[in-house]
Amino acid sequence: MNIGEAAQASGVSAKMIRHYEEIGLTPKVARTDAGYRVYSERDIHLLRFVRQARVLGFSMKQIGDLMGLWLDQSRPSRKVKQLATEHIRELDEKIRELQTMKSTLEQLAQHCHGDARPDCPILDALGNRCH
Repeated sequence: MNIGEAAQASGVSAKMIRHYEEIGLTPKVARTDAGYRVYSERDIHLLRFVRQARVLGFSMKQIGDLMGLWLDQSRPSRKVKQLATEHIRELDEKIRELQTMKSTLEQLAQHCHGDARPDCPILDALGNRCH
């Protein structure tokens, strides 16, 4: 199948398919004599794997590591679990950071009158944090 069909079948845009190939995340695919990419079912399966890993928030490096483990039938599952638990710790940290941001914004919004007056504690706080 061509890149458009591969994009539709995998749920990954043609632009991202090209990007993944360029950075070496996915292997180079076969090409026709005219230079058009030709995708196999295996290629589509790999693209779906990448898409699902991205949905879960894994980084490109992590996805490369996971894909290597996925393709290695003799892999120890502890390595896969280790990558997953590291990612969970990263997600927990991001959640804490987002909760702190949300809390700060909620406090600032409570102090803003939100009316026609120019006074705005939100802007004041943003300006003060720059100094």
